[in-house]
Amino acid sequence: MAKTSDQEVTVAGLGESGVLKRILPRLRGASMLLGPGDDAAIIGAPGGRFVFTIDTLVQDQDFRLNWRNGYQSSGYEVGWKSAAQNLSDINAMGGVATAAVISLTLPPETPVAWVEGIADGFSAAVRELGADQCALAGGDLSSGSELSITAALTGSIPGPALLRSGARPGDIVAVSGVLGAAAAGLALLESEHDFTALDPSCATLVERQLRPRPPLSAGPRAAAAGATAAMDISDGLARDAGRLAEASGASIDFESTSLRAIIGSMEREGIDLGAAAELMEQEPLKWVLSGGEDHGLLATFPPDAALPSGFMRVGRVGRESGDQDVRQRISLDDAPYPSGSAGDSSPGFDHFSGQEEAS
Repeated sequence: MAKTSDQEVTVAGLGESGVLKRILPRLRGASMLLGPGDDAAIIGAPGGRFVFTIDTLVQDQDFRLNWRNGYQSSGYEVGWKSAAQNLSDINAMGGVATAAVISLTLPPETPVAWVEGIADGFSAAVRELGADQCALAGGDLSSGSELSITAALTGSIPGPALLRSGARPGDIVAVSGVLGAAAAGLALLESEHDFTALDPSCATLVERQLRPRPPLSAGPRAAAAGATAAMDISDGLARDAGRLAEASGASIDFESTSLRAIIGSMEREGIDLGAAAELMEQEPLKWVLSGGEDHGLLATFPPDAALPSGFMRVGRVGRESGDQDVRQRISLDDAPYPSGSAGDSSPGFDHFSGQEEAS
């Protein structure tokens, strides 16, 4: 009888216990008080407090198995992205991730090798992004009609916690990390441009969409430097800045020259929006302002503060003027945003419409 290869084994064929035996060893990390094996984990809380976050990735909503341009997602990439977006949320609070629990919903025909890829990708992101203190505390498996992965992470806060509500008029607005690359990558994935024919710079942007690299040390550095507010950039710089401004009772004006300087600094680091912008007939500044999923860090600092390493100024906090919703609090070069100057009419991504939300 021919031996069944790992690529042909499905989760239904292996069973829940068998799948767990395959993936748990791939997710071991730093020690905790009590890890997987009991009904619940026991996690220490240094200093008596911890932060907590949870995110879900759902097939055909947050990722696709088969993209329009011919690319096929791997379990490794989905696992990586799940880790990255949760780690970024902990970082945005000024925290350091300490533990994770993961819940997987899997159609019975899912190859076990694909699920092992999720575990490998999650572990690789934790390791390569610098979250060495984060360990798997447990999780759950369930069967369903579509793939989904939910990860919940805890973290400790070594210094003051960063909130969205502390920005004050006159504060400097700064960002750390990449802007617009994941949005450009998504545009390429959803296009008719064959993935195998993309030039290296465009392929790099696709990778940034599938495997984002949030600047995980930026949160604690910002807190130590006296940041007044911060948040993860997940749904677009303009949209998320609007949320921060609303929480702070303020407004934010972005400077196009500073944003274009960030585009230039990214080019020097090998992340070039230009080729993709030309191919897609798009203005790079739109991706920078409205594109999410790079998971950079947005933060505000007192006017006289020295920005910590890795941060670049992009604007300034202003006063609230009247009754403003989240989108009316943002301007670009003192003009209300969205505006034609950025070639954009949409401030960010809305999870329930599944598209960028129009003004």
